Amino acid sequence: MAAIFNHPHWFWLTLGGLLLVAEMLGTSGYLLWSGMAALAVGLIRWLLPFSWEAQGILFAVLTLLAAFLWYRWLALRQKQPDTLLNQRGKQMIGMQLTLSEALVNGLGHVRIGDSSWRVQADRDLPAGTRVVVINIEGVTLRIAPQTPESAG
Repeated sequence: MAAIFNHPHWFWLTLGGLLLVAEMLGTSGYLLWSGMAALAVGLIRWLLPFSWEAQGILFAVLTLLAAFLWYRWLALRQKQPDTLLNQRGKQMIGMQLTLSEALVNGLGHVRIGDSSWRVQADRDLPAGTRVVVINIEGVTLRIAPQTPESAG
């Protein structure tokens, strides 16, 4: 204990190292900024003498400051959240397709990529009709014939 009181910078450097090691074991970023703050306090304490209370306050302030700056940097980097992630059907709304088969009773199927999707329209449509996806209901794509306004 006497060594810690006589050389507090070693306490902070050791704490910082342990927090960073724990971070590498998988805490998903929670300990990174505390570890960096502890290392900074250790380096500053090595250069300048100040009390344990001031060291603790500096550690808390640096941890909060680093976490806040990281949060702000991430917020600026993130353009727009992808709200349709893992919602493939909703991603298709607005997609323009050509029917390869005629719709019978307003129902049919279309191929999109390597998948076959069930489609439904308000009326029968012949094969070769250009359509646009207007909605999704469960696993069925609601389609409508493409109009000149929707072709753009």
